[in-house]
Amino acid sequence: MPLCLIVDEMHPSLLPRLAEIGVSADYQPNLTAAEIPAALAARPYEGLMVRSKLRVTAGLLAQGPHLRYVARAGAGVDNIDEAALAAAGVALLNAPEGNRDAVGEFAVGLLLTLFRHIARADHEVRHHQWRREANRGEEIGGKTIGLLGYGHMGRAFARRLGAFGCTVLAHDSDPNVEADGNAELVGLAELQARADVLSLHIPYSPANHHFVSEAVLAGFARPFWLLNTARGEVLDHAALVGALQAGRVRGAALDVLENEKLAALTTAQQAHFEFLKQAPNVVLTPHVGGWTHQSYARINEVLVEKIRAFRAGDKDRTAGS
Repeated sequence: MPLCLIVDEMHPSLLPRLAEIGVSADYQPNLTAAEIPAALAARPYEGLMVRSKLRVTAGLLAQGPHLRYVARAGAGVDNIDEAALAAAGVALLNAPEGNRDAVGEFAVGLLLTLFRHIARADHEVRHHQWRREANRGEEIGGKTIGLLGYGHMGRAFARRLGAFGCTVLAHDSDPNVEADGNAELVGLAELQARADVLSLHIPYSPANHHFVSEAVLAGFARPFWLLNTARGEVLDHAALVGALQAGRVRGAALDVLENEKLAALTTAQQAHFEFLKQAPNVVLTPHVGGWTHQSYARINEVLVEKIRAFRAGDKDRTAGS
């Protein structure tokens, strides 16, 4: 039976699901990143399954000469060197379908929290402050919501926004992305001209590093709110702080940061974080947009099905060759 090395904590449904498709799981979530290369070299693993503890590089792949696929239990693949996988002939499988609904719901929650001052008002009441007028909020209805990126996560958010009576615009640099009735596809300049809210849904890649820059933020026609449930590195935090200070960004809700290891911030990152954490119009959460009990199990369903389909396709190619 083909082997798959699993090096991160997974929902307990994973192992029986893999067994159902004829894959033997070697579940070792307690391995450290430093221990994984030797573990990978010790047995003829066909697959490697990861979350985020490990960077998958050409050097690591060299330790697993029998690898045919790397499975990422989640959506983002920024910890995986895709060029190295392609060079080694190793397939990359991920599961954005597994947590897209969780992210879509969470983005709605962040927007409501910003518009209705929910986090701030909760804090005030707990401190015996009853400030109704100061917490008068905005309604989503009538607003124009701009989505940067229209893949699984952006589409999930757009579907949920449909009930609010707002206009949804989406911009995606991929020319193959198609409209689906939940959002109008537009160019970036048009999104900047019309949007009251910018919500980020693009993956991290070197090309997308600080894609949302000072120039992009300054290009909006009027002050707007900003949501980020994607990756922290796609947003220039220095530019965001400047835009918040200048009033060009009316408020921000960030589920992700430029460096999520808060004990290891650089001097500049620490300065950005100190401003954001004390700003009354900023909401911060610890990268939990896709982190639900349901998505934890659903990611397994999606990933195991992709492994099954990959192995079946490989067998079909072998049989036909």
